Amino acid sequence: MNKCVFLDRDGVLNEDRTDYVYRVEDMVIPGGVAEGLQQLKKAGYMLIVVTNQAGIAKGLYTRDDVMRCFEFLQQQCGNVLDDIYYCPHHPDYNTRSLLRKPDSLMLEKAIAKYNIDPDRSWMFGDALRDMQAGRRVGVRTVRITPNKKEPHNDDRYAADLLEASRLVLAEA
Repeated sequence: MNKCVFLDRDGVLNEDRTDYVYRVEDMVIPGGVAEGLQQLKKAGYMLIVVTNQAGIAKGLYTRDDVMRCFEFLQQQCGNVLDDIYYCPHHPDYNTRSLLRKPDSLMLEKAIAKYNIDPDRSWMFGDALRDMQAGRRVGVRTVRITPNKKEPHNDDRYAADLLEASRLVLAEA
């Protein structure tokens, strides 16, 4: 079975914005992201992006915009990302979906497709909903936040993706 790090996108792989990130020119990848991903890949982890993209349901951007941003991330990070799962739904705009975090269907699909061992896998996210989705499938979680004073369940905390990667590699 494979080990994996599931990655939320906005706030983890790129800087988040209040008005949505859907254009490549608006994607700001923080320092250390590429390095952290490459360290995880070298250690044998699959890297799978799992992201809510409610802007699609709101009509602000398209699925093609999401994939253009993913391809940009790939290029900037050395083509280490294995796949992306995104939820284009929002209950206030089109439909409810078990894909949408904090539900876990995106992770469940990836676990089934890639034969992933949850006991050896992690979820990196910046929001409680990311941690909840990870816990639902039995992976360990790292919340990426500069404020480490918000303990919640067994989540670990890191200031950024590079620190989160080092934490995971130290526990391997």
